[in-house]
Amino acid sequence: MPVTRVLHPLYQLGNPQLRIFRPNWFLTLVRPGKEQPPDTVQFRIPMEMTKYDVKNYLEKIYNVPVGVIRTRIQFGSNKKRNHLYQKVKQPDYKVAYVQLAQGQTFTFPDIFPEKDRTPAEGSMEEMQEKFMEDEKQRQKLDPRRGGVTEWFGL
Repeated sequence: MPVTRVLHPLYQLGNPQLRIFRPNWFLTLVRPGKEQPPDTVQFRIPMEMTKYDVKNYLEKIYNVPVGVIRTRIQFGSNKKRNHLYQKVKQPDYKVAYVQLAQGQTFTFPDIFPEKDRTPAEGSMEEMQEKFMEDEKQRQKLDPRRGGVTEWFGL
C-alpha cells in the first residue's frame, strides 16, 4: 500500500483557515472473520499508523466517539508460488480493533441483502436443487456404522 508523501512548506502566506489538510493514509473497514461485540469495529490500517493516529483520525474527521483501540500485525501469507515455482510472500498488514465509546454500537452494512427466491416449477434451478438434495441423501453416512465410512469394510 504505497503512501504518497506530500511535503508542504511550514509557512504559507494567506489565511490559514482556507487551507485544507488531508491525511496521507486511509483506513479500510473490514468485515470480521469471528463474531465481534456490537461496539467493536475492525479496520485494516497502514503499518506506520499508531493507535493515537487512528483515534484522532476517527474522532476529528468522522466525529466517531472512540473508547479503546487494540492493534496487531498480521503476517502475510507465504503459501503462493510464482511461475518459477518460487515462494512469494504477501506483505504484512496491521489490523486495528476500535471499541466505540459507551453506548455506541456498530452493525456492518448489508449491501447485498438475500432475495427470497423460490425456483419456478420445472425450472433448471429447481431441478438442480432437487438433484443436490437427492445426492446429499445418497451420500449420508449410515448411522449403524458409527461414523465409519463405507469404503472401510467391517
